[in-house]
Amino acid sequence: MEILEQFHQKISERSKTYIGYPVATDYDYSELYPLMQYSINNVGDPFIESYDMHCKSFEREVVSFYAEFFNAPANNHWGYVTNGGSEGNLYALYLARELYPNGIVYYSEATHYSVQKNLHLLNMKSIVIRSQPNGEMDYEDLAQMIQLNRQQSVIIMANIGTTMTEAKDSVPTIKETLNKYAIKSSYIHCDAALAGSYLPLLGASDFDFAHGADSIAISGHKFFGSPITNGVVLVKKSYKDRIGRSINYIGTLDTTITGSRSGMNALIVWYAIKKWGREGMLKRTMTSLENAAHLRVHLNAIGVKAWSNPNALTVVMPKPSDEICNKWQLATDNDIAHVICMPGISRKKLDEFIEDMKQSQTHR
Repeated sequence: MEILEQFHQKISERSKTYIGYPVATDYDYSELYPLMQYSINNVGDPFIESYDMHCKSFEREVVSFYAEFFNAPANNHWGYVTNGGSEGNLYALYLARELYPNGIVYYSEATHYSVQKNLHLLNMKSIVIRSQPNGEMDYEDLAQMIQLNRQQSVIIMANIGTTMTEAKDSVPTIKETLNKYAIKSSYIHCDAALAGSYLPLLGASDFDFAHGADSIAISGHKFFGSPITNGVVLVKKSYKDRIGRSINYIGTLDTTITGSRSGMNALIVWYAIKKWGREGMLKRTMTSLENAAHLRVHLNAIGVKAWSNPNALTVVMPKPSDEICNKWQLATDNDIAHVICMPGISRKKLDEFIEDMKQSQTHR
């Protein structure tokens, strides 16, 4: 169809200057294309077999990989492949609400917009915590708010890579605060949509289950890249067991947010894990970190005050001209913008952006 050809040309051209959002581009899922002619539906619980048109065995391998990746309890973990990080956050908050119906959710100003929507859907009480200049949670403000409401259960939404600055909230510091005020009932969820996929490879896994997380959500389409959005949520199985109910006509338990779930999503995440492995994932991470360092150095050299949080692929800078923001599709928030040096973004492309920034600085 002509309209599809035109759209293909447009999307192909715009993808050449797409550096403001966290989507890897170095992927090839052509081996999976023959399977797209089938309706593969992983309906219900991935650990319970139903009818034959599913790929739950692949999905279970994905869950097992991330259970080890995030140091989940050996006999007390469960998870599934989601449509993305927002669904993972929704699922975690749903579990937390069922555990602590009167709990208060604490989240920082820098938290992803989906969390407010999820809290509204779940009708959960919440308190917004101030953020530090780098985007990290203000722990003093958190402590004050918890102290004022210490009789109620505490539900923490910790950011492991905020949207604009890729700041990481410290789970150990949050745990210290909970212990300081003798909070008896608490739940910590880590929204690790982007950074969760590579921080453990760098030895920076102080947000995992061993350090106090009760659940973790990531986005698969960010670090691995994918033509279809996807993610993974991992929780403690003992929490999940509280909400499951049997559905006779699908022959499984209803334990997920959506009923029907794309089997292709599970296959894509499984394929990416198998293709790259930990070694390949680490190599991609190091290349991206080196590219981020390259970008920071050269932007500062031309007078652009660029900076990054530790172990971040995101380079933050003052908001450039509208022309540059539109051309390079930069995400902006008030007076800042960022470039995310995702796998697949070449040094050559970053140098082209630096040259545009240099020309923009010259003509100011």
